[in-house]
Amino acid sequence: MAVSGFEGFEKRLELHFFGDDPLSKINNNMGLRLLDFESIEQVLRAVQCTVVSAVGNHFFDAYVLSESSMFVYPTKIIIKTCGTTQLLKSIRPLTHFANKLNIKLCGCRYTRGSFIFPKSQPFPHTNFKEEVIYIEENLPKNLVYRKAAVMPSKNPCYSWHVFAAGDQNHCKKSNSDVTFEICMTELDRHLARKFYKKAGDCKTGDSAGKDMTVLTGIDDINPRAFICDFAFDPCGYSMNGIDGDRYSTIHVTPEDGYSYASFECVGSVYDDDVDIVETLKKAVQVFKPATVSVSTTSNSREVWTTVARAMEPLGLKCRTFAMDEFPAAGTVVFQTFTAARRK
Repeated sequence: MAVSGFEGFEKRLELHFFGDDPLSKINNNMGLRLLDFESIEQVLRAVQCTVVSAVGNHFFDAYVLSESSMFVYPTKIIIKTCGTTQLLKSIRPLTHFANKLNIKLCGCRYTRGSFIFPKSQPFPHTNFKEEVIYIEENLPKNLVYRKAAVMPSKNPCYSWHVFAAGDQNHCKKSNSDVTFEICMTELDRHLARKFYKKAGDCKTGDSAGKDMTVLTGIDDINPRAFICDFAFDPCGYSMNGIDGDRYSTIHVTPEDGYSYASFECVGSVYDDDVDIVETLKKAVQVFKPATVSVSTTSNSREVWTTVARAMEPLGLKCRTFAMDEFPAAGTVVFQTFTAARRK
């Protein structure tokens, strides 16, 4: 293991908003999508990253960032950043800009795995306790229902950190959404090399990214999705997939010794189990990792069973299972898997 390197494990923040004011811009179905690019840039400056590519459809806007991704819906924003970004510093400016649109924060969820290089993280990400204190100091008082927990695994390097908060109305809402967050380490070396730009390659990040998407089979994970991809110099890759009102996203840090990839997608508790299993299986097969952790967030206690069905045929055995309830988030199930044998 390297003493220090690029931190692949992302921090993920999901903020939910509402507008009960007659002047609220949510009434015209655009909501937070009306935030101008200058405001978005200001938020990302606080986080210490930039936009490298963007695409949108009728439902939401998707941004590939210099460190991961951001998705903006009319009443929801998801920001996922890796490296030494200071993600939680986005809460205050996002709340400020939303307030200008007469839109108020009503729900917050923060998740992350265990950092590979925790000592390299800046404030407020030095440890989970500091992160929770910082979030609570920056949330409005109406988010009265709050909970923080570290979901353990047999290997302390793969714990799952969750903070969730919501106001009275947001906590009562029930929805059918499911979020799958997959973190993969010790990627197959041959497959990881596909995420390096070739020496002397003068292609742009967009062009090289498209090549990697096809070369690795990422375009086959969900053939319906429109993919916005980007390759970094000299290595690394990010993509956002857009399929109707659903997003998927992949981020790859391929360096040997601390290789890492993540796959995240959203679905519904009403989706066909076979489709979910196939999607998760295809995503993991792109990388053939030695270790996989999967967090499933939904209002259903059953969706997590599809995860094991996707991993087991790939030779990945479930080592840890943890389940917990969170306000405004529902049930979070955390599972870790390791390869039975590595050739």
